[in-house]
Amino acid sequence: MILSQIAWIDCLAFLLFLAPQLLLHVNILDLAICASKAIPHLLLTLPYQLLRERYLTSGPHQSPFVRHATLFQDLVIRCVRYAFARIPASIGKVFFSKNVALPFLRFRMLRHGYWRSPIYWREVDRKGLQGIFMVYDETRRPDVVVYYCHGGGFSMGSSYFYMEFLFAWVSLLKEAGYANPALFALEYTLVPEATYPTQLQEALAGYKYCLSIAEDPSRICVSGDSAGATLILSLLLCLSDYAGGMKNKLPGLAIPISPWAVIVNSNHQNTASDYLNKDSLHLYGSQYIGTKATSDDPLVSPGSCKNLAWWRRASPTLGWFFVYGAEEVFAPDARDLVALLKKAGITAEVLEEKGWTHAWPVVKLFLCNGQEERQSGLRAMVGFMRERLEPGKDV
Repeated sequence: MILSQIAWIDCLAFLLFLAPQLLLHVNILDLAICASKAIPHLLLTLPYQLLRERYLTSGPHQSPFVRHATLFQDLVIRCVRYAFARIPASIGKVFFSKNVALPFLRFRMLRHGYWRSPIYWREVDRKGLQGIFMVYDETRRPDVVVYYCHGGGFSMGSSYFYMEFLFAWVSLLKEAGYANPALFALEYTLVPEATYPTQLQEALAGYKYCLSIAEDPSRICVSGDSAGATLILSLLLCLSDYAGGMKNKLPGLAIPISPWAVIVNSNHQNTASDYLNKDSLHLYGSQYIGTKATSDDPLVSPGSCKNLAWWRRASPTLGWFFVYGAEEVFAPDARDLVALLKKAGITAEVLEEKGWTHAWPVVKLFLCNGQEERQSGLRAMVGFMRERLEPGKDV
């Protein structure tokens, strides 16, 4: 199931779903203070910046993103940039919550003629494990399983916000020839409700759940974006040294999307194109680290691990595929980690999208117009999977 691009009516519907949830879950005084700052920016500062940088600045002096972005894409990214830098996570997390994201997805589906999803899905709610499981046909065993951890700076985000992206991934895997693709998306505890190692323990529980579904660990592809990619990298390092027999159950593939490899890194610098803000990132990262670890602990900040032998032990059996935007804050992190793997003798494929921002495969699916461009990131990821992992038999 691949829906068309976001339209203005979808934006209006999102705001209608969002408004009551903000009133229900955010202190009214905090909400008023936030609104008093946001409204002048949205009505005055943002239009001025948009006009100056998009229409009054010559092409060579525009940011790489603005040069190719549509007006809609440019406007949305500017709003997200402001929100990430200025809106507290306690408010921002409501934007991505289940009670907003799920009704919005259902509205999008109804607008495209779907009364129910053609891909079966269910919520998984067990002690120490929550998430969403989806599979093309629930009556048959899957021949490939994607394990996904969402982004959001450890402070925001939910699997429900990513469901349209994940449905599209499963659909493209089916189109690529897999008999019965499945996907499990982890719902991990956000900070400040919990800090490390809670999220890593939940990621490990999610991987064990995927092992119970997949016939073979090599049929599992682990993936995630941003903070979710951090958890995936930490999980691989954890599995390789796990004493409970898990070190022989590494997944076949890993696709980190815009990985936040080093939690607190002086190389993080704001860019004119990206919507991430380094100060907010370091605040959220420090909250994630908490009091039980340090910022250079490899299981917290996997890019801090310089032990080449450990990375060789932790590498998936069939290969890596790193996906990130050339203009994003985390691009140096990703390049450094790929170089480290190369130094360890590990081959990793890389897709660095020129002119694009953080988590661009997700962003493109929501913001771009033509289906070819919207699906370009996902199709590259599916192509990598198809090249390394043959579809199983239809049983």
